[in-house]
Amino acid sequence: MSTGKTVALLFGLLLAAVLFGALSPSRDDATRLDAARVERGRYLVASIGCADCHSPKVVGPNGPEPDMTRFLAGHPEKDVLPARPQLPPGPWLAVVSADLTAWSGPWGISYTANLTPDMNTGIGIWTEDMFVKAIKTGRHMGVSRPILPPMPWPFFRNLTEEDLGAIFAYLRTIPPVHNRVPEPVEPSAPSTHQTSEVWTGPDLDPAIRIAAVPV
Repeated sequence: MSTGKTVALLFGLLLAAVLFGALSPSRDDATRLDAARVERGRYLVASIGCADCHSPKVVGPNGPEPDMTRFLAGHPEKDVLPARPQLPPGPWLAVVSADLTAWSGPWGISYTANLTPDMNTGIGIWTEDMFVKAIKTGRHMGVSRPILPPMPWPFFRNLTEEDLGAIFAYLRTIPPVHNRVPEPVEPSAPSTHQTSEVWTGPDLDPAIRIAAVPV
């Protein structure tokens, strides 16, 4: 090969390398994109109010507020509730525990899920695809039992897959909390997570232990 052709070949290879490097995302670019995605997820979780039901509560200066040491950890496995109240016929349809993590209605009793990345009791083994399918289909893990009220998945399913993926990316970054949430209870079945004792809850005033909500 002549010297001129060799120089031309080397120049072409160098130009291709420069263009490929300019057009390909760098590691820093990928890191920035991941950070932006997580921040988008954080914004959505805060705006939607996931912590309202999925976080146990403590009493702060302004009343009950999410317990940040158990952020998005779901209904506390150690909280044993009294038997669910029997509502008289009329407009009242459901009752809810004071920290909004346990709900009882015509569907039975449902407990808010542990959304932390704990591998044994949270969503640590979930994939992004499983999470997106769960919200889109209203099925646990995207394929299992129905997701029960009050989880408003029929509204959340309208979020784009990009936004749902961002929420999942953010949930992967929060501290894992080992908390095995009880399984839901069918309407006709007794709950093994109940007792005849009065439940005082985590530092909550007795006057707000159980509240009825109209639907």
